[in-house]
Amino acid sequence: MGARREAREALAVAGVRPKKRWGQHFLCDAAVAHRIVETARIGPRSIALEIGPGLGALTDELAGRAGRLYLVEIDPVLAARLAARYAENPRVRVIEGDVLALALGTIVTEPGVTVIGNLPYNVAIPILFALREQRVRMPHAVVMLQREVAERLVARPGTPDYGVTTVLLRAFADIRLAFRVSRRSFLPPPRVESAVLDVCWSAAPRADLGDEAAFREVVRASFGQRRKMLRNALGALARDRGVDLESAFARAGVAPSARAETLDLDAFARLARALAP
Repeated sequence: MGARREAREALAVAGVRPKKRWGQHFLCDAAVAHRIVETARIGPRSIALEIGPGLGALTDELAGRAGRLYLVEIDPVLAARLAARYAENPRVRVIEGDVLALALGTIVTEPGVTVIGNLPYNVAIPILFALREQRVRMPHAVVMLQREVAERLVARPGTPDYGVTTVLLRAFADIRLAFRVSRRSFLPPPRVESAVLDVCWSAAPRADLGDEAAFREVVRASFGQRRKMLRNALGALARDRGVDLESAFARAGVAPSARAETLDLDAFARLARALAP
């Protein structure tokens, strides 16, 4: 494959070895890159933020389309390479650093930002939660991550993949699995397949959650012992809050014998409000 050979040569020239601690698996499939950019609907008025541009498989097309492009790259060698590559393009800004450690809200100040990236598998979920906190300024994300994780985030209630992360992220987002990506599209190839998610964040919760911290606590406790009936899973939490559990179930319209994986977002929201101290 020509693209794979070019990627290997680029790494050699830059003196870079893919680093496991940063989850570096470089995209080297132009068709996949084009499809990601198309999914993101990037145009001349778009403000885009790419997380982990690496060798720039997505970046060239983004730089040619977006009105403004921010690149966040943790690898100092690759960040310097990108800075040199786009030095003559005033619409591109390279930021060296860990996206989880940066105050994105102070770096990217424009509204309506679209986030794009091939996310490191080991920190993909923390990055999504960080983006959730920036959802007003960054309402759209098209990101690639491990296929198993992607399928968990689009799982429906009553399926094995449905869990805490599904509920907590989808409380603020409409998440669609756009397409799957073969491990052969990367250098070095990961051990797992990948998938691209199209995430549209909502400024307000997609259900009446009540107190958001209390809602998160109820969801986590509900899934804490997955096969337990909610009556048992939430007993300690109800006692700590001084709430009569059976009455809370009645107010929420949720069966005490139900299990967490069967509840949709609205049911969790009703239950969280009913369990409020």
